[in-house]
Amino acid sequence: EPVGAAVVAGHSVCCSEHPIQGGGYARELALVQKKWVASFETVTGAEAIAWARRLAREEGIFGGFSAGANVAVAARLLEGEMKGGTIVTMICDSGLKYLSTDLWE
Repeated sequence: EPVGAAVVAGHSVCCSEHPIQGGGYARELALVQKKWVASFETVTGAEAIAWARRLAREEGIFGGFSAGANVAVAARLLEGEMKGGTIVTMICDSGLKYLSTDLWE
């Protein structure tokens, strides 16, 4: 979830202005069964943007803000407690609808 908008993790919203479209809904999500979630992670808008750009540049994966956020957290976990492990994440859309945003300046 975006830093400052991690409601699903049980935090109050203190910063609803973040660029991560598709994340940080600022409300509980009825379909999330927390008993199956190992941890809740947060990511900054800057991290999401940096990783989305890196995905495009290095891997040829043209995703959006949430793709960058997902991979940013996966990379962080693989550098720490999950080092040597495997993480699966989703790239839910293309970067086409973000061409008019600051993601691709």
